[in-house]
Formats: sequence, C-alpha cells, structure tokens
Amino acid sequence: MSKKTGYFFLRISMGINFFGHGLVRLTKLQDFADGMTAGFEKSWLPQVLVHAFSMALPFLEFTIGLLLMIGFKTRVAAMSGASLIVMLLFGCSTVENWEAMGIQMIYAGLFYMLISKIEDDNLAVDRK
Repeated sequence: MSKKTGYFFLRISMGINFFGHGLVRLTKLQDFADGMTAGFEKSWLPQVLVHAFSMALPFLEFTIGLLLMIGFKTRVAAMSGASLIVMLLFGCSTVENWEAMGIQMIYAGLFYMLISKIEDDNLAVDRK
C-alpha cells in the first residue's frame, strides 16, 4: 500500500470516528451535555463552562469529521481535531479520568500522523 493510500484510509477513519461521535450526540444534545456536565461536578472547572463546552463538542466533532472524510481543509480539520483532543485531555485530568486520557492519547498520536504527513494527502477534495 502506498503512503498516499495509507494516509487516505487514516484520514477517512478519523473522519468517520469524529463524524459518528458528533452525529450521535447531536441527536440527543441536551442529554449528552447534561451527562457530561454531571460527570464534571467534582471538577474545579466552572459548571457553566463545562456545559457550554458539552453543547459545542458534538458540533465540533461532526464538522471536523465531515471535513476529514471528504478531504476538505484537511490541515485545518486535523489541527482542530488535535486541539480538541488537548482540551479533552485537560478536562479529563481534572476528574482523574486516566482511562479516557489513555484513549485520547491514541487520538493525539493519530492526529500527529495526519498533521505531520499532510504531504501524503493527495486523495482529497482540496488536493490537485
């Protein structure tokens, strides 16, 4: 498999993952946000901030995922996804959710690959 094909499948896979997370959560947005906010009750983060982030998260996941799936603004989408993972890592550290952080570190590594190997992204809408 060529590097370009491998990059394509990684980009599509990450896109489907984020798109799916966002899509499912958008269909139950208030319940999702309420549940996430409740999960951070013991955190020192302000509940209003957690709730606002919880309401925005599915839209961000959906958009980042869609952009990655179609290969449009791939660099922006990958940088946005990596930034989102950093925020999620920070939040999880405030409630000592080490298991979730381990999974998020895998995402961080995959976003590293998408960002650092962007020159292999030839099978995309925004590539010539």
